Amino acid sequence: MNIIFFGSGKFAVSSLRALAVAGYHISCVVTQPDRQKGRGLHLEATAVKTVASEYNLQVYQPEDINTDEVTKFLKSLNSDLFVVVSYGQILSEEVLNIPGIFAINAHASLLPKYRGAAPINWAIIKGEKTTGVSIIKMAKKMDAGPIIVQKSLEIEEADTSLTLENKLSELAWQTVIDSLLSIANNNYKLTPQDENRATLAPKLKKEDGLIDWNKSAQEICNLIRGVINWPGAFTYYKGKLLKIYKARVCLLASLPVSQFAGEIISASKENILVATGKDSLEILELQLEGKRRMKVAEFISGHKILPREILGTKK
Repeated sequence: MNIIFFGSGKFAVSSLRALAVAGYHISCVVTQPDRQKGRGLHLEATAVKTVASEYNLQVYQPEDINTDEVTKFLKSLNSDLFVVVSYGQILSEEVLNIPGIFAINAHASLLPKYRGAAPINWAIIKGEKTTGVSIIKMAKKMDAGPIIVQKSLEIEEADTSLTLENKLSELAWQTVIDSLLSIANNNYKLTPQDENRATLAPKLKKEDGLIDWNKSAQEICNLIRGVINWPGAFTYYKGKLLKIYKARVCLLASLPVSQFAGEIISASKENILVATGKDSLEILELQLEGKRRMKVAEFISGHKILPREILGTKK
């Protein structure tokens, strides 16, 4: 089976490596162009390109996957299957029709839930207890094609978007291999998705990290875990942006009438306790604008934080 692999992000690395180790014929690896990164704006290859080079695989990096030139090149490879994992561009219907069998995509959710660019983040933000990987036959509509294989995974309370991505990446390669075996043996089934159950997981924006203190402490914890890689959960303290990296729910049956969402209840080297819409949030690790990330004990040593001060205001 002649495979063209499409991938760019770290999530795709395990799948490409698994295919290479298993001996599948990969005629080409398509990945995003090298980009300038860091303060020095040095060109940096995608994680997938780096792995492809380890296995001496042909790498192709078009700026736009849907041009006539790219289509002509992909057709010339006479592929049987496209395997798409965290590639980063939407493939046109013309491109999807190139392989002899079809194109499959490994998506990090239990479709039809969380279609889109950030399924891992949104599953945590929304407080899901279970997620997984879906292998679909790709269709014109994003993440809407029929399902070939699904595998589920429990989301643990300590999981962040970073740890869950690593777990799902491992699950993805196993699911990709399973789907290829079923396709090769012609014993797969295409199960249509239930459009009535479809939800979206759009690319995160900077403002998605802003903490709404009127939400429950559990919802705020979920946000912190879900956006820890980017944009990070943030609020404001004395007009400066304050990022929160680690926190937990503190159950309080009742709060004094004077306290309201965003008000600091207490501050010590053990924690900073903040009132929320329900229960309170125990902050354990944070970073003030212009400073480095710190444990709460170190932060308290350098900042005099008083009860009844308010988080959330830019002034």
